Amino acid sequence: MLYEFEVIGDIIGKERPRVNTYNNIIYTPTKTKYYETLIQEYFKIKYKNFEMLTNRLSVKIIAYIKIPKNTSKKKKEEMLDGNISPTRKPDIDNIAKSILDAMNKFVFKDDNQVSKLLIEKRYGEIEKVYVKIEEY
Repeated sequence: MLYEFEVIGDIIGKERPRVNTYNNIIYTPTKTKYYETLIQEYFKIKYKNFEMLTNRLSVKIIAYIKIPKNTSKKKKEEMLDGNISPTRKPDIDNIAKSILDAMNKFVFKDDNQVSKLLIEKRYGEIEKVYVKIEEY
């Protein structure tokens, strides 16, 4: 089984859990929750009747970071060709955590099924994340 989809829009890396000091309740920041919900919605739009994955998984994530507006044409071409990679936030591990947590108990039973993980940040014309989840 193979699932491939894109999430178009600003990429939000997983934020650290917060603690409400008034009642000592630990919670996930709202921005992170909304992004994980957005990921699930894009998945559901493409796969209306999907089956939960139960075997070991390979996950490929490519985060396309939008090229800054004041970039020269020459540098823009280099960025799109992959000769220059983005080194700004969000961090690559936080991007992966957002995607995997959004898919956990939704597309696959548990994220411990993921035994192969490829994550890459590239420059692109629009900001988006490409996700490929495959049983093998």
